[in-house]
Amino acid sequence: MGGHDQDRVWAAPVSAPSFAVQLRIADRRCLVVGAGPVAARKISALRASGAIITVVAPTAIAQIADADDLRWHERAYVRGEAASYRLVITATDDPEVNAQVFRDAEAAGVFVNSADDPDNCSFTLPAVARRGPVQVAVATDGHSPAVARWLRQRIESRLEAELVSLVELAVEIRAELRAALGTAEVPGWDQALDAALIHLQAGDRGHARDALRRGVGLELLDEVAS
Repeated sequence: MGGHDQDRVWAAPVSAPSFAVQLRIADRRCLVVGAGPVAARKISALRASGAIITVVAPTAIAQIADADDLRWHERAYVRGEAASYRLVITATDDPEVNAQVFRDAEAAGVFVNSADDPDNCSFTLPAVARRGPVQVAVATDGHSPAVARWLRQRIESRLEAELVSLVELAVEIRAELRAALGTAEVPGWDQALDAALIHLQAGDRGHARDALRRGVGLELLDEVAS
């Protein structure tokens, strides 16, 4: 035992599935080790989520070096510095650097992703299809990013533009339910959303809203209240 527990790296069983989450990293300090094209893609995703980004790399492509919304330390990674961040992403072609960052992050309880290096990851990044606030994440537990990306493209092409309006209406109806019942966890949502989407596709937002309210029982509550 002694004092060496912090140096041990825990590894999940190979067969254990990952636990899917969405992290809120706005205004959180995030570190990117590496400053090439792969790092630039990771930085773009972190930037879209509002992260405070620090980059560590001896050299950087212009897209990173000239960016005014991040801090670039023009040097190699220093052992232990991963501990100062909420989230770390490694995007280098040096296995030793990747492994060192992973060890440091694990010892500090910081989640780390290493691009195309699953052995040095405590989390993997899914391929994400987006339509406004709607996100559909596709993951293969790091086994095949190419398959995840391919499937994301197939899903993205099928996400209706009306989904944005559907989410907006669902937010309104959810608020009404919570005000009336104290919860929005009521039966009928699936069928109501199906019906509302059909109306939205026909360009009729008013009937879409009515269909949602009726499907989750709000119209009945209105009748009882009156």
